[in-house]
Amino acid sequence: MDFTIIKHAVEVDHGIKRLSMRFIKKHAAPERARLSTELCAEIGEEFERIGLTTLPRTLPTSENEFVWVIQRDSALGEVAAVAAALADLEKLKMNPLPQVFTNYPLAQRYLT
Repeated sequence: MDFTIIKHAVEVDHGIKRLSMRFIKKHAAPERARLSTELCAEIGEEFERIGLTTLPRTLPTSENEFVWVIQRDSALGEVAAVAAALADLEKLKMNPLPQVFTNYPLAQRYLT
């Protein structure tokens, strides 16, 4: 998997880039016929290794879907990490801000 182009594109666009899963697959595994759940998990792990995160956090298996790729050590990356931590706490019914996902229902979908 070579994500040099993706990492550079994210850095050039101030730490965030919207990319199609087709584009990501082209750079991750061009020899693969389709995106599987396992391949998406591998891509997510490689993104984490090189300092990137995505929204939604679980990558979709459809090549027609788009995701946000975010530089983890940017201000936006830190905000996404805090929001993801709240989403994890929400799953455990331990969210210290119980109304946050009631007020922002789309956020929870992208953070799980």
